[in-house]
This record gives sequence, C-alpha cells and structure tokens, in this order.
Amino acid sequence: MFLTGITLHNFKNIAHAQLDFSDKINCISGRNGAGKTNLLDAVYYLSMTKSFFSVSDRYVYGYDADEMTLCGNYKMENGEVEKISCSVKRSGEKTFRRGAKVYSRFSEHVGMIPIVMVSPLDSALINDSGEERRKYMNFILAQTDREYLRHVQAYNQLLVQRNKLLKSESCQDMLLDTLSDMLSPHASYIHQARKELCERLQPLIQDFYSKLSACDESVSMTYQSDLEEAPLVELLRRDAAKDRILRYTTSGVQRDEILFMLDDHPIRKCGSQGQQKCFLLAMKLAQFVFMKEIYRRTPILLLDDVFDKLDMTRVEALLKIVSTLDFGQIFITDCNKVRLKEISLRLGAPCRSFEVEKGEITQLC
Repeated sequence: MFLTGITLHNFKNIAHAQLDFSDKINCISGRNGAGKTNLLDAVYYLSMTKSFFSVSDRYVYGYDADEMTLCGNYKMENGEVEKISCSVKRSGEKTFRRGAKVYSRFSEHVGMIPIVMVSPLDSALINDSGEERRKYMNFILAQTDREYLRHVQAYNQLLVQRNKLLKSESCQDMLLDTLSDMLSPHASYIHQARKELCERLQPLIQDFYSKLSACDESVSMTYQSDLEEAPLVELLRRDAAKDRILRYTTSGVQRDEILFMLDDHPIRKCGSQGQQKCFLLAMKLAQFVFMKEIYRRTPILLLDDVFDKLDMTRVEALLKIVSTLDFGQIFITDCNKVRLKEISLRLGAPCRSFEVEKGEITQLC
C-alpha cells in the first residue's frame, strides 16, 4: 500500500500543491521553515486524522484561510485506489471521508493507513514528562488495536468524572466506589496492552541500537505501572481517603511510565546526544517492524531531518537497515539537497525529488 498522490489546499504554509509520489523513495529538500515538514505532516494527517505536531486543528490551516483541505490517493494491496480526503474549517467543523463515505467517528479511520513518523521532536520522549511516553504507547496501540482505543477513551472520560467528584463538596462514597468499579476493567486492558507492547519492542530496540551504534551497549525500555501492585479497584479503595484530601485520583494508568536505560543507567541523564538519537531511531524502527507484523502491511515511513547531526557511521548503518528490511514507501526531508541525492542513490530504489521554498513545492525529477 502506498500514497500515489496528494492535493493540499491551505495546509499550514502550503497554499496549494498537487503532487505525485514514488511508491518507494520521496526526497524533499529546502531551507528550514520552507515547508518540508508541513508536507510530511499532511501525509501523517491523512493517516491519523490529526497533526503530528499540534493537538489543536486551529494550527493546520493558513493564517488567512478559512478552510484547509487534503486529498490523498492510496493504491491498496489488491490494486484498487482508495481516496481519503478531509477538510477543517476555521469555524471548527471537520470532516473525514473514505471515498464518498463520511466517517461518523475519526477513530474508525485510525489504523487503516499505518504510518511511522521520525522527527527531531522525538527527543521529547526522553527529555519530557511521562505523558509523552504514554502518548507514544497510545499512538502505536491505537493503530494496531481498536479495542485499546475504546478502552482509553472510556477510561479518560470516567477519570474526569471521578476527579470532578473528588473536587465537589458532596463527594458520596457510593458514587465514588461506582466510578472506581467502572474504571478498573478499562485500566486492566490498557495495562496489559502496554505491558505486552513494551515486551515485544524491547528485543527489537536492542537489535536496532546495536546495528546503528556498532557497539555492545545494552539498552532497554521498562514499563512501570501502579497496576503491577494490584488491580485498580483495590488501589482506588485503598487510596480513597488520600484522593479526597488531594482532590484527584492518585493511582491508575494515567501515571504509567517507561524507563529508558543505557547499560542500566537512565539514558536521559547518562546518554550522549548521539546515543539518545540512536536510541530514538531504534525505537521508531522497532515500532515500524511491530506494526508491520501486526498489520501484515508495510507502514509508510516519514523521516524528517533524521540525518542532521548523525555521523557518517550511523548514517551508513541506518541506510543499510532501511535497504534490507523490505521497507515500503519512504518520505525523507533534508536541508542538504546533495546529501539527499546521495542517500537516494545508496538506497537504490525508484525515487522522486521535490524542493520546497516558502510553501511552494517543485518536483525536480
């Protein structure tokens, strides 16, 4: 499955573009701020119904535009072409279509077109709060397990209700216990799915890290959850008095964490920039393989400025991995047009090149 072409109208700084893509390598060059990443984000948006970079849709249309539209044509495994389109209006109205059918819920589309994005912003997975790492787990599992997404949505809604009740002056024991009982099965499903995900990703991450770094350092991702101690309903009843005092829920999967370790030391504190970037690349490659195994379909791979600040040894290692793992369609951005050309030649696959300048996109070959 691959994206044969895309039409963009008022998507961020891209006023209009109609592009045809290679089913293998697509190289996008241009200066910083020209709009290279915005093109990748448009491809991502058509898969995930939202931007990789912002939570709100208010930032996906041009400053002076009243509406943003995207349309992509995907060639499926059976040879048929699926048209995916969306529009977002300044008024807040948003629609997503598969062919002529309008989705009633955006979650129905998530997972149809598996995608993996590698971005400089991935550093937040190491350096920011646990919320970023929970979002990472949710992102993967939402694409590979529709039941997981349903449980997360239900859990979050119930958690809001419970916290609201804890903040009220009339917090009744019976209602608090009822909400605790309702939260528990959703938490159990989320906990088990996240635990299994980390267990499956761990050996893949170690393997890719070893290939990228060419060293024998040990790396790991360890999942931590309150539910390792007991079922959530028991934890909530145990902590009810504390929750009443603090006026929020102190136990649950909303506190889950992943520890990233390098030779049994936190990579956040002990890893160099090179080691951290190598680890993040290994994580995303592991995610790619995991999703491919689940779907039996090759995800689209978006590589945004990944070669910047990588030494040639790691660049060579990454190119070797990409060329030997039967990757499908790849989009690569880089400020260095010459380097992009060399990379496409080394990958030895059909390639199309594009140049972006102030939101204007030109196809070079």
